[in-house]
Amino acid sequence: MNKSLAFAAASLAVTATAAAAPNNNAGNARRPNIILFLVDDMGWQDTSLPFWTERTQYNKVYETPNMERLARQGMMFTQAYAASVSSPSRCSLITGANNARHRVTNWTLERDKSVDFPSDVVDCPDWNINGVSQVAGTPNTYVGTSFVELLRHSGYHTIHCGKAHFGAMDTPGENPTHWGFEVNIAGHAAGGLATYLSELNYGHTKDGKPTSLMSIPGLEKYWGTGTFVTEALTKEAIGALDKAKKYNQPFFLYMSHYAIHIPIDRDERFFSKYVRKGLSDKEAAYASLIEGMDKSLGDLMDWVERNGEKDNTIILFMSDNGGLATNPTWRDGELFHQNYPLLSGKCSLYEGGIREPMIVSWPGVTRAGSKCDKYTMIEDFYPTILEMAGVNKYKTVSPIDGKSFVPMLRETGDTSKGRALVWNFPNIWGNNGPGINLNCAIRKDDWKLIYYYDTGRKELFNIPADISEQHNVAAEHKDIVKRLSRELGEYLRRVDAQRPTFKSDGKPCPWPDEV
Repeated sequence: MNKSLAFAAASLAVTATAAAAPNNNAGNARRPNIILFLVDDMGWQDTSLPFWTERTQYNKVYETPNMERLARQGMMFTQAYAASVSSPSRCSLITGANNARHRVTNWTLERDKSVDFPSDVVDCPDWNINGVSQVAGTPNTYVGTSFVELLRHSGYHTIHCGKAHFGAMDTPGENPTHWGFEVNIAGHAAGGLATYLSELNYGHTKDGKPTSLMSIPGLEKYWGTGTFVTEALTKEAIGALDKAKKYNQPFFLYMSHYAIHIPIDRDERFFSKYVRKGLSDKEAAYASLIEGMDKSLGDLMDWVERNGEKDNTIILFMSDNGGLATNPTWRDGELFHQNYPLLSGKCSLYEGGIREPMIVSWPGVTRAGSKCDKYTMIEDFYPTILEMAGVNKYKTVSPIDGKSFVPMLRETGDTSKGRALVWNFPNIWGNNGPGINLNCAIRKDDWKLIYYYDTGRKELFNIPADISEQHNVAAEHKDIVKRLSRELGEYLRRVDAQRPTFKSDGKPCPWPDEV
């Protein structure tokens, strides 16, 4: 970032801090507690709760009774979307900006180091490899205002537990306290974990030295105790809630699990059950990660009920990207993979990489056991949570692309109608599965267009009619392709999005409406 831009961003940050002063007219009396429960790499099918019109084989195998319990209390969203990989989603969540705007388009870890794989055809753009921050001064970083900071200034006690992944190592954004969290439990720059196992000290030697950049910090008291990391984080979160209960102010808990990200370690509390069901050891270990995550949800719900806070606590459940499943296999004459009936998985712009399980329980607002079939996007959590908390007037240093889905929770309006959702991935993740690498996409009403920068290929799908994206109808609907290409191209240019360049001549790849 040049000096003039840094000065401008810093000046805006001062304005945002001043604007974040308490502005809630009702005070703290009975303002709702809010728990945002975010799972890592959880696919749409990694649950016993069907988010489709029918139960699939995966819904029949996995056991997530507490997701079912939460759904009975609130509203399921069957078309909830995130980015296709972790960092873009989490940066959109904390800043409210679409990933095309904030330019954190791939996953982050080490400062000033890109994780893009090389290509013989294109060079990936100079994206924001250092993530996001609330202050200027770090190159390749997007500056935004945190909704958590706004909650804190309005009277909320704010707790972070688990995975952060907002900024690269040695940048301001790596530390959750930088984002307005008063309590940080185990959050740092890494987007994954070395191990779930306390027997391996969650990735540390006996004398406390990390064995990996993914080693989880701050859980030393559980080392060698046999406590799976999902359970350790849950215990720490409950301890933080016990403390928060004494503060006489509403709390916001961001329960951000490392589960169910690789490595696929066994959660022995549930592993044997799935072996007895006939799953392979790896499949059973994966299922145990899912059920361990679900138990954590249930433990938090139990705490809320036990402490008399059920009627005044909002719980939002979401995943940050699709399940890690990009290699389909044939079973009994049918094509299956972990996200079936969705196509592909993590880092793909097909539905398997971006459609997520989402549930919201808001006592007195959401109708018990209800379902919403309209779409929403990860950046929508920003204005929604602030509206839930009664923080209705605030200023930010950058535009908010998210739209509050409160009208859909109240069943008074449809915030998806006529709205375009956009994804931009001008990067090379390294996996060559379907729909991965060097592309962008737009979803508007029933239609979704995917455009590949390096080849100019365009694919058009009618999502309600073809949820598995098996029928590219671009040739049959050239008028829709042209309209969506124009809208996508105009949006990407408007938010100053990035695109790859061809190695052969150094020219940028065309925007979708230029092909």
